[in-house]
Amino acid sequence: MAQSVRKLFDIDSGALSNPLNVLRRVWGYPEFRGMQDEVIRSVIARRDTLVLFPTGKGKSLCYQLPALCMKGTAVVVSPLVALMRDQVEELKELGVVAGALWSEQSPSEAAEVKLLLRSGELKLLYVTPERIAAGGLASMAGSDGLSLIAVDEAHCISFWGNNFRKDYLALGRLKEMYPGVPIVALTATADPHTRKDIVRLLNIPSAEVFVDSFDRKNISYEIIPRSNPKAQLMDFLKRHEGESGIVYCLSRKKVEQTVEWLNEQGIRAKHYHAKLDPALKAANQDAFRMEEGLCLVATVAFGMGINKPNVRYVAHLDLPASIESYYQETGRAGRDGLPAETFMVFGMQDILQRVRMIDEGDSTEQIKRIERAKLNALVGLCETTACRRQAILGHFGEYHSGSCGNCDTCTKPIETWDGTEAAIKALAAIYRTGERFGVGHVIDVLTGKVTEKTKRFGHVDLQVFGAGKEYNAAIWQSIYRQLLALNLIRVEHDEFGAMKLKEAAAAVFKKERSVTLRRDRTVSRGQRKPTGASNYSSRSGLSTEDHKVFEALRQERLAISRELGVAPYVVFPDTTLIAFATRRPSTPDEMLEISGVGRMKLERYGARFLSVLEFALR
Repeated sequence: MAQSVRKLFDIDSGALSNPLNVLRRVWGYPEFRGMQDEVIRSVIARRDTLVLFPTGKGKSLCYQLPALCMKGTAVVVSPLVALMRDQVEELKELGVVAGALWSEQSPSEAAEVKLLLRSGELKLLYVTPERIAAGGLASMAGSDGLSLIAVDEAHCISFWGNNFRKDYLALGRLKEMYPGVPIVALTATADPHTRKDIVRLLNIPSAEVFVDSFDRKNISYEIIPRSNPKAQLMDFLKRHEGESGIVYCLSRKKVEQTVEWLNEQGIRAKHYHAKLDPALKAANQDAFRMEEGLCLVATVAFGMGINKPNVRYVAHLDLPASIESYYQETGRAGRDGLPAETFMVFGMQDILQRVRMIDEGDSTEQIKRIERAKLNALVGLCETTACRRQAILGHFGEYHSGSCGNCDTCTKPIETWDGTEAAIKALAAIYRTGERFGVGHVIDVLTGKVTEKTKRFGHVDLQVFGAGKEYNAAIWQSIYRQLLALNLIRVEHDEFGAMKLKEAAAAVFKKERSVTLRRDRTVSRGQRKPTGASNYSSRSGLSTEDHKVFEALRQERLAISRELGVAPYVVFPDTTLIAFATRRPSTPDEMLEISGVGRMKLERYGARFLSVLEFALR
């Protein structure tokens, strides 16, 4: 059983009465980041609080640290058992008494957690939404009761949120179930609609609201049209040999096919999706947590609240559902603040598939309208010629001047051209064929391709037949994608993907509106420098000599993690190992000065890492 923080750091003498003291002694961080200090003081003052921080900005500290400063037990509502267990594991390594309750855990494990809760020793209790909605936790708590309730991934309560969950709606009763207990709602992905919903549905109208910048400066963004997706993905992954990352696919079948192909190419990969055998799914997720250099290929069933900080890349082989989904999924990279890359391929078929999924879904028409609007915004992001970071942040209501220098449209600006005449031809082809056909057939008409279908419908006799021979089918695909992004056309899934004109198209026909289009790149990405261990050195700013020390420290960390059965990053994150490798501490006191080294971890692991460093200095 973990030693109590109260006993370990003598809270009665005031050692843990100051938030900064708690941060330094328990977590080993020298100072708060961003708005953490303000949020923590709001929570300790027992005020309802809404926290909107991007992934990697330390949301969990905003309730974990106050839990140690306040009397009673903090209850944390989390949507995923894996995430709960991961955070409990990390807290125990820090010397904090924490536990979790969920429906499928063993009776003995649940009994031990309840005993700690009744005794008042438990500082943080993680539960599922269903468990806290059932009530009774306050009566089970010790004499000090509940200190706070934290609702993690709070966007799940909103229809506007990108991961709406019905079980979150019951959390609206928390205020009446636990009167006087402050509620802390936290999320990394919430547009203005979702923020209003969170406050309303959790019944915290007077909540203090803290919104930090959503800009993840360490993440690079790249989105390119699909041509040869396997070759494009392989080109990207070559830059990340020996690094951990995620590849997202839309379907389970595509996940399994991609994993099989990657392993054939010599890239160690495992799969994850909702229909996978539960034991295998858990094993693959644990492998991703515990091992280095593993590629996890997954559907969106994987990842919400992922706690692994050193994910160096995220790739999408299919279009996500929205900018919120894209931001959240790409945000699983680089949580440690070190450089990370994201990459996505997309095409017209992705858009059509997403439209079909929306139309065939069992949601209400109101929600379908929301989903279509979100999809249109994402298509706009894909087709933009401006800074992608500017577009992403703008979607969340945050201004960015552009020219970020860390997205593909900034590092290699997109060439544009006056596509007004091409747009008129494209729109005319839709109109003249009766607004009844999908993009493939309309392009056949434009390029003058004689097929059974163009002959059967008499389209070979139309004036627009062959009117677009100056461009090949790939360019017309790009043009139609961009017309969709410009809201000049729409796609009707109920009519087999038929393209139809929107009202705004009339101004283009009349030449009252010009159309500027992007020119898709055709240059191979393979010219970039491949990566590997040496590239990791350049990414983290390590010299060749320091990188050798870093690798030795990483091997020691891996050995410790296997001995204890915990993830390597639970021992120390990469950022701490990099500091060890560059600053070369030689005494326990010098090691304590490094961010991420708290007193408990120094006591447990300090001697072993100092030995590695001593050997490296010989």
